Amino acid sequence: MSVIGFDHFNIRAPRPLLDAVRDFYVDALGLTVGARPAVRSHGYWLYLSEQPVVHLMEWTDAPDAVGLVPGYLDHVAFSCDDLEGMIKKLIASGVDFNRRELNHQGVVITQLKMCDPTGNVVELNCRAGSDK
Repeated sequence: MSVIGFDHFNIRAPRPLLDAVRDFYVDALGLTVGARPAVRSHGYWLYLSEQPVVHLMEWTDAPDAVGLVPGYLDHVAFSCDDLEGMIKKLIASGVDFNRRELNHQGVVITQLKMCDPTGNVVELNCRAGSDK
């Protein structure tokens, strides 16, 4: 058995912060709110095309109240196209970001890094030539 693909990541936060996180991923990154199973907690599933990739859940207890400790997640990355369009969208959404270019095996990749409202780092990778 082996890993065959990416499924989703989950963010838990108090409801007002959760709504700000939803708005960030929808307004700044272009994900869409979609169908979610009937579960007791409030939340959202955010879709990239047909795949629900970000699950948001209301969390009223502090992390230490349920015995969790901070982890070592550094960032979550998405591929993107239309680099200039994405930059304009981030600026229009008021999202601060850093930009850098790197060469990976002869392919230039532009990376845009920012934080979502919970402080998680989000990276957008756009390969040279993928602009529309």
